[in-house]
Parts: sequence; structure tokens; C-alpha cells
Amino acid sequence: MIFTGWKSGWKRKHSNKGRRNMTAINTTVTPELLLYAYGSGVFPMSDSVDDPEIYWVDPHLRGIFPLENFHVSRRLARRIHQKRYNVTINQCFEDVVSACADRSETWINAEIFDLYRQLHKFGHAHSVEVMEGDALVGGVYGVSLNSAFFGESMFSKRTDTSKIALTYLVARLKFGGYKLFDTQFQTEHLKSLGAIEIQRKSYHEQLADAMNEQADFMKLPVTAQPSTILHLSNHTS
Repeated sequence: MIFTGWKSGWKRKHSNKGRRNMTAINTTVTPELLLYAYGSGVFPMSDSVDDPEIYWVDPHLRGIFPLENFHVSRRLARRIHQKRYNVTINQCFEDVVSACADRSETWINAEIFDLYRQLHKFGHAHSVEVMEGDALVGGVYGVSLNSAFFGESMFSKRTDTSKIALTYLVARLKFGGYKLFDTQFQTEHLKSLGAIEIQRKSYHEQLADAMNEQADFMKLPVTAQPSTILHLSNHTS
């Protein structure tokens, strides 16, 4: 499996430094509390799949994707036009989360997994799946609140399938009227696709604006063709 989730890279590089920006959760986390946390600019992480503790994280530098700057290479555009894979929406959310957590180091423990499952049931968590026949070979998932989308993790089992999922996600966010696409942390992989880092204060200002507007994750038809997806995702070179 080619794992490309952004949080794992941050943990390997910044785990000690990052703890100064973590606050242990000493109360039961409900889906409602989790949504309130996202809307306030913090998000949950755990140290491992077996660690029962969850931390609120509020980093000094926040990764975001300016939707107008998402970068699609010519090679990736060709792969999308080839239609080798079928891209679906919300068809196997739990399988996407499981695939993202299926590695030696993960911040997704059982409680976090269950919380995302509940948010998906309530319409606040979504997945984009890349299918090869009946096999799930790539995907991305995250949390939707008002006009903000909080990207959580993505994975690949074939070359570029996480990038394909991300391209379809960006097109959907743009068409649906989203104002903020939060990646939480920046990695070199995300940077190559157009992600940037901003200061915490600037992030909270953008988040506040996004909380004042509504977006629709399902506005773009699931039957949208590759040409439409690439036109919406925009910045091609």
C-alpha cells in the first residue's frame, strides 16, 4: 500500500514539538462536541491505534488548500481522462477510513474511528473512493461543516489513486461552494499539489468566514465526467 495521509508525516517530523500544541481530552467526545471543536479550529488525534487517549490539536502553522491553486499535472490529467478507475462518493466510507489507518503508525484509534462513523451517518463526514473493478485502490475522507471541509487522510494502493481522489474532491468542493479546504498539516506531497501553510490567526479568520456560509457536498452530480472534474479542479500545467 502507498500511504499518503498527511497527519502521519507530521507525527514523524514534529511529534515532540507538536505536543506543546496538544491538549488531552478529559471528557467523553460526542459527535456534537467534535463538530464544535472543528468549528473552533481544533481537531482530534491519538498516538496510536491502541492508545485510548485523544488530544485536541491546534497547530501554530496550519495547512490549507486554496481551492483556486490546486495543481493537476498533465500526467495526472491523462490518468483521469483514461477512465481506468471508477470514482464514487460515500459508497464505502468505513473502508476508506480503515485503509487510511492500515499502517504501522496511525492517529486513528477505535474511538476516533467510531466518531467519524457517526459523523458520516449524520451527513458531516464524506469519502471519495477510487475503485478498480470491485477493489478499493485509493481514497480520501474528511469532515464537512458549513462551508469548510477538513481533510483527514488519504491512501493509495495504485500509482496516483490518492491524487485522483483528491482531484475529484477539490472539484466537488469548488462546485459545492466551499470556502475553506483544511489539510491540518502540510507535507511535501500536499505542497506539490498546491497546499500552503498559514499562521494560526489567519486560519481562524478564514475558518470564521467559512462558518458563516453554507456549502453542499453533494451538489456536483456523482456522474460528472473527467472533463468536468478537470475543468473544476482548474490549475493544470
